[in-house]
Amino acid sequence: MESTDSFVSINELAKRMDIPAHTLRYWEKRFPTAIKPVLGAGGRRYYRAEVVAKFQKIKSLLYDRGMTIAGVKKMLHNGDFTKEQKQEILTLKPQQIVSQQNINRDEILHAIDLLEQAKNILK
Repeated sequence: MESTDSFVSINELAKRMDIPAHTLRYWEKRFPTAIKPVLGAGGRRYYRAEVVAKFQKIKSLLYDRGMTIAGVKKMLHNGDFTKEQKQEILTLKPQQIVSQQNINRDEILHAIDLLEQAKNILK
């Protein structure tokens, strides 16, 4: 997503995530505090970048880690969802980030180097 002001329709998000739109609507009902769409004309759902990131995290927890919906709900309720997301970002290796994104490798490595320097300064 280009900026936090961009919106993605439910159909576009379903295509990007390779998940049926009805599953995304179901997750909306199961995680109402985390996933709040902006409703457009005719009740169409649109999502901001931060909500898209939450959808991706939920998908990862449910599909990749095999967690239950109740387990993910508990993480959201306890605030562990955000902590785990931050921890995952800190533990990713540069090659993992580059392989997941369509980003110039040199740019991302430079950004990671700057973040590591900032992390060391803040310790």
